[in-house]
Amino acid sequence: MTTPQTPARTNDALMARRHAAMPRGVGQSHNIFIERAHNSEIWDVEGRRHIDFAGGIAVLNTGHSHPTITAAVKEQVERYSHTCFQVVAYESYVELAEKLNALAPGNAPKKTMLLSTGAEAVENAVKIARAFTGRPGIIAFHGAFHGRTNLTMGLTGKVMPYKTGFGPFTGELFHARYPNALHGVSVEDALESVRQLLKHDIDPARTAAFILEPVQGEGGFVPAPNEFVAGLKAIADEHGILLIADEVQTGAGRTGTWYACEQWPVAPDLITSAKSLAGGYPLSAVTGRADVMDAPVVGGLGGTYAGNPVAVVAALAVQRVFAEENLLERAKIIGERMRSHLRELAKQHPAIVDVRGPGAMVAFEICKNGDPNLPDAEATRRVVTEAAARGLILLSCGTYSNVIRILVPLTVQDEVLAEGLDILSASVTAALAA
Repeated sequence: MTTPQTPARTNDALMARRHAAMPRGVGQSHNIFIERAHNSEIWDVEGRRHIDFAGGIAVLNTGHSHPTITAAVKEQVERYSHTCFQVVAYESYVELAEKLNALAPGNAPKKTMLLSTGAEAVENAVKIARAFTGRPGIIAFHGAFHGRTNLTMGLTGKVMPYKTGFGPFTGELFHARYPNALHGVSVEDALESVRQLLKHDIDPARTAAFILEPVQGEGGFVPAPNEFVAGLKAIADEHGILLIADEVQTGAGRTGTWYACEQWPVAPDLITSAKSLAGGYPLSAVTGRADVMDAPVVGGLGGTYAGNPVAVVAALAVQRVFAEENLLERAKIIGERMRSHLRELAKQHPAIVDVRGPGAMVAFEICKNGDPNLPDAEATRRVVTEAAARGLILLSCGTYSNVIRILVPLTVQDEVLAEGLDILSASVTAALAA
C-alpha cells in the first residue's frame, strides 16, 4: 500500500496550491506564506525572517500579536464569542462606542455604531447621510479608495483593478478632482471642480455628502490640504451637505493623532474607521454627530457580526496599548525618521520626486528622469521585488502605481526600523540602476 506523501510546505508549493484552489481575482503582493510573527517581524513557512513595512495594509499599528491584545482576546473567547449585539447586548460594545465618541473632533455630541469592515462602515455612513438629509447624491474624489462592495466601488476613484468588469454601480455617485500640487491640481482647481459638479451634474439639494480620505491611501498617500478641507466644508455648509471623513486607513493613530481629521481646521459630520482599530481583528465603526447618527429608523442599522465581542475587546486593548506605550507620539517620531531617511535617499536618486505623509503614514513617489509627468510603475515594482528578496515587505500604491508606501507598526523596535530603512535604500539603489 502506498503511503500518502505530505505536501511540501514551501512558499512555492503553497502558492501553487493557492492558485489551484482560489480565483485569480484575489491578488497577491508577495509569494510568502506566514508561519508566525511578532511585532514588526514575520517568519515564513521556510523559516525566513521578513521585516514588515506593510502592516497588513495599515491594520497592525500595534504590531503582530501584541501580548496585551492577545491576552484580552483569549479571555473573551473563553467567556463568549458571539451573541449578535441586536439580540443580546454586551457592555464592551458600549464602552468602545463611548471611547470613540470622546476621541472624535468637534463640540457636538457624538454616537458610534460598530461593524466588521471598512467598506461596511462606508456603506453605513452613506446610509446615515442619506437618512439624515433625505438626499441621494454623494460626491467623492479622483484617486479615492472606499472599498470593494458595489456602492463603495462606485465611490472609489480608480478603475483598474477595483472597478474593472464589475459595473453598473449605484446611481448618483460623482467624482471631483482631488488637490495634488505635484501633478498640477491646485486647491482652487479641486474646489472649482466641486462647484462645477453642483452646477452641471447634480443639484446641491439632491447631494447628501462629500466623502474624502484625510490622506488618500490607494491614491498614493496624498494629504488633503487644510485649505481644501476648509473650502469644501464651506460649500457643504452653504448647501446643507454633510462631510464624511473616511479614516479606514488613516485612523487609529497612524498620522500622529487618533483620527487624522483632528488635524483639520473643521470637524466632519461622520467618520469611518477600521483596519488598526482592533489590532488585526475585523472591526469597523461609524462615529458622528448624534443628531445625524440617530436619523435612521430603529432596525435600519446593524449586522450579524457587527461589533463582534472578540474584536471589540481587542479594540479596547488597542486603546490601552496606545495610552501605555504613547503610540501617538511614537508615530510622529518614527514618521520623521522615515521622512528624513527618504529625503537623503532622494538626494541620491532624482527619480524620487516626492517624500510625503503625516505622522507614520509615509510614502515616496518614483518617476522617470525625475519628471512628475512620467510615473514609473515598472521601477516601483522592481523596488518592491528587490526589497522582498532582501527580506523587507513593501507595498506600492498610487493612481499610476508608482508610489511606495510604508505602514510599519508603530511599535517597531528602533533597530528593526533602522535595518528596514537600510534594506529599503539598498533596494532602491539596485532597482533604479536596473
